[in-house]
Amino acid sequence: MQAAAAHNQALPIGHKLQGYEIRKVLSYGGFSFVYIAHDEDKVAVAIKEYLPISLALRAEGTNVRVNSEESSNNFRHGMKCFFEEGRALANIDHKNIVRVINFFRANDTVYMVMQYERGKSLQEYILNRSTPLSESFVRRVFSELLNGLREVHTQKLLHLDIKPSNIYIRLDGTPVLLDFGSARQTLTDIVSTLPPSYTPGFASPEQYFERKNLGPWSDIYSVGASMYACLVRGAPISADVRVKKDAYVPAKKVGKGIYSQNLLAIIDSCMELDPLARPQSVYALQKALLDDFASLEEQKPNLLNKLVTILNKSL
Repeated sequence: MQAAAAHNQALPIGHKLQGYEIRKVLSYGGFSFVYIAHDEDKVAVAIKEYLPISLALRAEGTNVRVNSEESSNNFRHGMKCFFEEGRALANIDHKNIVRVINFFRANDTVYMVMQYERGKSLQEYILNRSTPLSESFVRRVFSELLNGLREVHTQKLLHLDIKPSNIYIRLDGTPVLLDFGSARQTLTDIVSTLPPSYTPGFASPEQYFERKNLGPWSDIYSVGASMYACLVRGAPISADVRVKKDAYVPAKKVGKGIYSQNLLAIIDSCMELDPLARPQSVYALQKALLDDFASLEEQKPNLLNKLVTILNKSL
């Protein structure tokens, strides 16, 4: 990351961009910069700048320069995909999906302006604990998150980069899904020099091999892998490795006595290598998570009543 950033310069702090003022570089990868900026009312926003390092650079100033004539067509195609994704996401107004509030062209590239969320990522929740996250936390967070993912799929979009670091938990405890990878995936398909658009351990096998098989079930694999990470506090074995020799330790085995058998079975079903063996829709997965969660919640007062009865008898 540091080596790449030395060659590709971020916009300077204080730079004015279409009514926004750049305040901080939030993150940088092989595909984009993300900044914290203030709008004209001093409200914080996140701005994502399309800048794939394999195709274009900003050595100085603000404008982006394409590396070569050969890269130019690929850069423009990726910019079109990024812009269209921003336009599609702007049509989604859902509390569990990052809100895109503006997108525009400037500096010979494109920008996506998103609502800035305060809180911390699920990845931070996982790493800050020495034990697995509780079953009730996992069921609640992912059941809510799936509400948003259902809307994404209804819009004929795929996320393609669901992982704990892209699941943000707001200060009020509600989850929001960040950083879509669909445009990256499309561009990576045609440009072999770009870094992979998937995250090992969380990407479905079809993201590595049979991309024509991509569908809602691909995001469902990533949801399952993210739930698995809540249990083992780390990424599961990468799907491309599993395809060659599957050494995946089932959640039913590693999580026995920690989560209910029902939840462990749900996680394992999401992580099937065969796309057809996974839940085929977010609705099906959400229903499985919520049905058993409701019954578990209903049992709590009953257990309390039983305890009170036992105590009364002993008096």
